[in-house]
Amino acid sequence: QVQLVESGGGLVQAGASLTLSCVVSARSFSSEVMGWFRQAPGKEREFVGGITWSGAGPNYADSVKDRFTISRNSAGNTVYLQMNSLKPEDTAVYYCAARPGLVVITSTAYNYWGQGTQVTVSS
Repeated sequence: QVQLVESGGGLVQAGASLTLSCVVSARSFSSEVMGWFRQAPGKEREFVGGITWSGAGPNYADSVKDRFTISRNSAGNTVYLQMNSLKPEDTAVYYCAARPGLVVITSTAYNYWGQGTQVTVSS
């Protein structure tokens, strides 16, 4: 069983920063990678970034690659999404997700999902 819990969302002004956390409780879950996704009202869930639990090769969507940073703690049970220079278009519910294998950008490829945390960026 794998459980994921996101936290750290909130209401901020444009240009502010937020750091989201995703805590993973896993039993016999190995070779997993973590992805961050977001979904704005009326839009499809989109890939934000991903990272392996070893910390190798974080990658990002073009829309956030210069502003967001993904990292993990040393134990590998927490992944972070540091968001800088937030824009109103970043407003969405942010989800962390896990899957075995490689980081991919398709949400349906991920097996486990958190409940999401709301990020709202005002103009």
